[in-house]
Amino acid sequence: MKLNNFFEIDYALLFSALLLTVFGVLFIYSSSVTSFGISVSNEYIRQIVWGSVGLVAALTIAMLNYRRIYYASSYFYLGALVLLIYTCIFGRVVNGARAWLGIGSFGIQVSEFAKLTTIIFLARFLDSTKNSRSDAWRFIVSCMIVFAPMMIILLQPDFGTSLVFIAILLSMIFIAGISSRYIIFLITTIALTGLLLALPLWQVHVLGKTIPILSILSNKYFILIAVGAVTIIFFIALFGFRRYKKTYFYWIGYGALILIMSLAVSYAGQKVLKPYQIMRLIVFLDPNIDPRGSGWNIIQSITAIGSGGITGKGYLQGTQSHYRFLPQQSTDFIFSIFSEEWGFLGGIIVFTLFLLISMRLIKIMKTTTDPFGCYIVAGIAGMYIFHFIVNVGMTMGIMPITGIPLLFMSYGGSALITAMTGIGLALSVHIRRFQY
Repeated sequence: MKLNNFFEIDYALLFSALLLTVFGVLFIYSSSVTSFGISVSNEYIRQIVWGSVGLVAALTIAMLNYRRIYYASSYFYLGALVLLIYTCIFGRVVNGARAWLGIGSFGIQVSEFAKLTTIIFLARFLDSTKNSRSDAWRFIVSCMIVFAPMMIILLQPDFGTSLVFIAILLSMIFIAGISSRYIIFLITTIALTGLLLALPLWQVHVLGKTIPILSILSNKYFILIAVGAVTIIFFIALFGFRRYKKTYFYWIGYGALILIMSLAVSYAGQKVLKPYQIMRLIVFLDPNIDPRGSGWNIIQSITAIGSGGITGKGYLQGTQSHYRFLPQQSTDFIFSIFSEEWGFLGGIIVFTLFLLISMRLIKIMKTTTDPFGCYIVAGIAGMYIFHFIVNVGMTMGIMPITGIPLLFMSYGGSALITAMTGIGLALSVHIRRFQY
């Protein structure tokens, strides 16, 4: 640890994260104030404590050489997997998910820290195989590394947090230079899976009538026959490519594999998703289907954001939060309160700060000479950007409600400390960007 390292810190990155954290504390306090002007929660005090711990962690990690965790990354990763499994069995249930470990009122959400351990371990794998393995091998193993914690988190079940791992995977394998056809394969499979999952729900709950071609997507016999038929096509295409080396055989097999996985996973999703998770998808398609139930959050959030206008109603002057129309207002819907009280201009400030964080992380990726550090920062950037887009999109009604917090601002110690630790890792890479 060198004193000169303090002068090498990317203060634009650090101060952007700190300013967002300060905004979070201010509006967590605002969310606790009732229409009578009385604060009924001490969440903001806890957030100050967690923010202070996060800042100390960020600065401490920034001063340490991040490469020291290179060989220990596998132990961190395996330790996180063990804790995730333990949480699935013995964890505390909060909001329908067994995702917390703790004693009394103190709790830790292990899945938040698992994001960082996965990023670090995947960065090590991508670095160690950059010149010795094929893209196909690197892609498959990368997926296995990410899907292991993701599947355990889905069992909790915490659908929103599990999705973050997809963003981490995509950002890291892209920066690692893995062929675009594998990235497109993953993106297409995910998109088609989501479409096949949503269409049967859409026809029943939104359209209000049955379309035969959509109904068969929920029929297990059709799924089995379809998967079997496409699997045969896949193996014929695989045989043809190996025997005749024709490109069109490769692409036929490529498309068939996408369809096989999409059909299988979408059908499994229909069986695994909880009723409240299914309703979140339905009300995203049309919140007015259940305006006083599952659609209430989206409707009230849009109302709060819209009522803020250009300049907002003023700090502590919001009505949707103070009259308790907006549930989970200190966590998932903190941006709604912020926009109601500080308006469109306040929202632009938050957008700008997240944009600045993203740009600084990209700059670090471009300037560092160490692939391991570059991959770590890529994963952190993917995590931040995904959280921001999904959470803010959710509050505006353009994304499904997934329970993903707005990093730095939403109430929660695990998420805040994880986010600040990510900043510390990025700062450590920045400080040593020319030392590889």
